[in-house]
Amino acid sequence: MYAHASRVPASPSAARLVAVLGRPEAVPPPLLMLLGMVSTQVGAAVAKQLFGTTGAGGTTTLRLGLGALILLAVTRPARWPGWRATGLIAAFGMAMAAMNLAFYAALQRVPLGVAVTVGFAGPLLVSLLGSRRVADVLWALLAGGGVLLLAGLGGVGVDPLGLLLCTLIAVGWAGYVLLGKAMSEHVPGTRGLALGMAVGALCVLPFGVASDGAGLLDPRIVALGLGVALLSSVLPYSAELAALRRMPARVFAVLLSLEPAVAALVGALLLGELLAGPQLLGVACVVGAALGATLVRRR
Repeated sequence: MYAHASRVPASPSAARLVAVLGRPEAVPPPLLMLLGMVSTQVGAAVAKQLFGTTGAGGTTTLRLGLGALILLAVTRPARWPGWRATGLIAAFGMAMAAMNLAFYAALQRVPLGVAVTVGFAGPLLVSLLGSRRVADVLWALLAGGGVLLLAGLGGVGVDPLGLLLCTLIAVGWAGYVLLGKAMSEHVPGTRGLALGMAVGALCVLPFGVASDGAGLLDPRIVALGLGVALLSSVLPYSAELAALRRMPARVFAVLLSLEPAVAALVGALLLGELLAGPQLLGVACVVGAALGATLVRRR
């Protein structure tokens, strides 16, 4: 499962994405979205190269720490926002830290497609269960059935601890979305994301030091961590933001629903993680629920 990780071409992928995102207006918005999703999952594949040295804690520290430094350099927040915004930023950063730490720990035990799909189901189910529409309840049941298939209902064994970590990803992802929405009302632009990522980096720093504090200073490890930060945080966010400015929010949501499928495809191509039939059906159920819920809503 992990032997293929060394084959991931980190630098060429990052270079191509940087070239494309240098002129985002020249790229169709759907293609920008697809590039952002591929970049995120390739970044996760690159991160697996770090597990043997830094572990999940060190990898999360590098991703959030270096990503925060890049975003802070770009946004240059002049001052810290008010107390209410500070509380939201702190909570957002902690949710981001928990989500990413659980994600990288889960990747050591389950395939990339399983981890992303179960995690993606978290905010999806929160959104659907908050609705009073019968159709949304049915979509929630479909997504829940997909998660059960990924959890082993179809007879495919899944590491129990890995499944628990996937559940933590789902909870953290749901909190990340809800807190991010609340935070954006008080901190406009990318400043909130940059400050929240900095808080998240501080939260996971003890785990990184406990994994291999000295390894985090190795130039090769730092270079790989920078690649993960760019591929998994900076480039996807830039691509999605540029795409959202030029497309309706509904179309954006439809394309974002493909994230689990992209993760399963990248896991198969770059990591050799071929999902079994029931697992693929589970991914299809979650993607179908997200697409269905988006397409049938009038707004």
